[in-house]
Amino acid sequence: MDWSNKTVLITGGTGSFGRAFVDHLQKHHPPKRLIIFSRDEMKQYDMEQVHNEDNIRYCLGDVRELDRLKRTFRNVDIVVHAAALKMVLAAEYNPSEAIQTNILGGQNVIDAAIEEGVQRVVALSTDKAVSPANLYGATKLCSDRIMIAGNGYAGGRTIFSVVRYGNVVGSRGSVVPLFQKLKSTGELPITDPRMTRFWLTLDQGVHFVLNAIEAMHGGEIFVPKIPSMRVVDLARAIGPECRQKVVGIRPGEKIHETLISQDDARSTVDLGDYFVIKPYIDWPGEDPWKHGKALEEGFCYRSDKNDDWLTVEQLTRLVQP
Repeated sequence: MDWSNKTVLITGGTGSFGRAFVDHLQKHHPPKRLIIFSRDEMKQYDMEQVHNEDNIRYCLGDVRELDRLKRTFRNVDIVVHAAALKMVLAAEYNPSEAIQTNILGGQNVIDAAIEEGVQRVVALSTDKAVSPANLYGATKLCSDRIMIAGNGYAGGRTIFSVVRYGNVVGSRGSVVPLFQKLKSTGELPITDPRMTRFWLTLDQGVHFVLNAIEAMHGGEIFVPKIPSMRVVDLARAIGPECRQKVVGIRPGEKIHETLISQDDARSTVDLGDYFVIKPYIDWPGEDPWKHGKALEEGFCYRSDKNDDWLTVEQLTRLVQP
């Protein structure tokens, strides 16, 4: 794809992913225009001190406001929808806020994109959307479904897809900053010693999203093949001298996370480095993913059933400040 003639907008553009996405695009594929859309003026100011190039525009706004989205989406070619309320406990205590941002905000992105003729929209999802055990995951499941369904009434003018991956090293809300902060106390809290998680870096996430934008046909969920890690190993990597204190699993938390459920696996194909979950509705014409390998019955892509594991040594290198 020739990014130099594209106008790209990222919602939630001042978050961890947004900053990494902008860094990469500006360095490797500078677009004609790059719009950072977010509701935090201070983060926009801080980001502008790093990125004040002529092709960048900062727009204050909230995905809850459809009219604002419509105006900002005008003449935009590609939208990366990264805006979300992501803290599990915050969503439990403020459910209406999570619903308004993650679900209704997602619908606003769909409506604005269709009305303004955006060509491609990729929404970022999470492993917590699979068989959700908390409200945050439930809102992201709804967001994924409505994003895919958006293809049904866009008439092909705008196409929508979803990228779903696991925990990101060092992102806001990650356990890494918490462990690093508590390291000096000599004790790190472990919710459950059995706990595993999928793990990837921000750079890996950015590359995967960019590849999905180029590969998308509309309606699919892209899932990368990424390593798993044990939380106890992460604690050893950050605080090798620290005692690990088991504090118990929190409400809405899972022992293991899932990126592809057994039910989704029936409509999923293996593309080598990644999976594609096909939509429940058929594409017009030929299946664009027919060359993918079907998964065996009963397949489930879960963090404790992975073939790829990060060692303590690899984790130590990943989490170095």
